[in-house]
Amino acid sequence: MAGNYDNSASFYDSLSRLVFGRALINAQIYLLPQIPANSNILIIGGGTGWILEEITKFHPSGLRITYVEISAKMMVLSQKRNTGQNKVTYINQAMEQTNLPAGFDVVITPFLFDNFTEETLPGIFNQIHKTLKPAGMWLYTDFQLTGKWWQYTMLKSMLLFFKILCGVESWHLPDVAKQFNGYDYEIAEEKNFFGDFVVTRAYKNHVIAEASPKSSPLERAG
Repeated sequence: MAGNYDNSASFYDSLSRLVFGRALINAQIYLLPQIPANSNILIIGGGTGWILEEITKFHPSGLRITYVEISAKMMVLSQKRNTGQNKVTYINQAMEQTNLPAGFDVVITPFLFDNFTEETLPGIFNQIHKTLKPAGMWLYTDFQLTGKWWQYTMLKSMLLFFKILCGVESWHLPDVAKQFNGYDYEIAEEKNFFGDFVVTRAYKNHVIAEASPKSSPLERAG
């Protein structure tokens, strides 16, 4: 697995707010109103779990949520969150170690893929894709580079910090858009935050969940 954030659990949210203000929070909650009632939701890499409380503000009951987080310390914090009458299943493992069935209406991956390299991304992406129902929705939020010099400098500083502290393996942002395109996802809504350094997108899945991409991202990369 690409990194474990146990060493930063106690101060992760405070550090995020110090550097980014509410930008990372606003980016993640922007699309939450699109979650349908009574959905079966998969959240991967939710950190300290504050997003559970934000989801509960929109849906205080009726949701089935599977919450996957590799950090044991982050998981302890997540389990203390108010989830209303929603049913939450907590899985303290790396996503790669789980064997989740298909059938999720919504998948949420907040700042997950910046932990992976170009080589390791296709495998985890395919695994997550297979859990999503046909016509399901994937809420994706992460960093992006749009050509501004300070974005590159900031990204490198963050990756170095978390590489030393938490063992994050990546030095670059992998090409996540290529993965979504390869599986025929379409962008239903998109918004940028923090000088376009952060992007949030709602992707719609228009293909059978078990299908392979029409042209494998690995083959394209080669």
